[in-house]
Amino acid sequence: MPRSTLGFVLHDVARLMRKRFEQRARAAGLTRSQWQVLAKLSMHEGIHQKGLADLLEIESITLVRLLDKMQERGLIERRSHATDRRLSLLYLTPGAHPLLEFMRTIGEQTRLETMTDFTAQEHDHLLHYLERMRTHLLTACAQPIGDALECEVKHG
Repeated sequence: MPRSTLGFVLHDVARLMRKRFEQRARAAGLTRSQWQVLAKLSMHEGIHQKGLADLLEIESITLVRLLDKMQERGLIERRSHATDRRLSLLYLTPGAHPLLEFMRTIGEQTRLETMTDFTAQEHDHLLHYLERMRTHLLTACAQPIGDALECEVKHG
């Protein structure tokens, strides 16, 4: 039987964590995309729509639809930019904060369930290794792909 690869295992773990989170989150009546908007916006209040779309790695038109629904529900508000009327700045409403707390609670429950039999040291090591991997990939992604292909062809 072929051995699992790191990429597949990481993908499966992330997918299953999202699935478990969503099972718990259904009670709040938000989609995963709406949860992601709330989470990013809570860290970047006052950002404009294009900036938030870039952070979420989605198209602006997709974000506009999400924001419209969330504004109708009273979770976010758009405010005019002080000097540029074309820009809308995004803020959470007071009604969004209880949902954020709920989201953080079920996120913590999901993390605890995921790491149930890990020691504190194993948890720290895993996080350290994953952060190193992320750093390596960020560096690699900043390089033109041609360089990587040349290296692979010459040395592979």
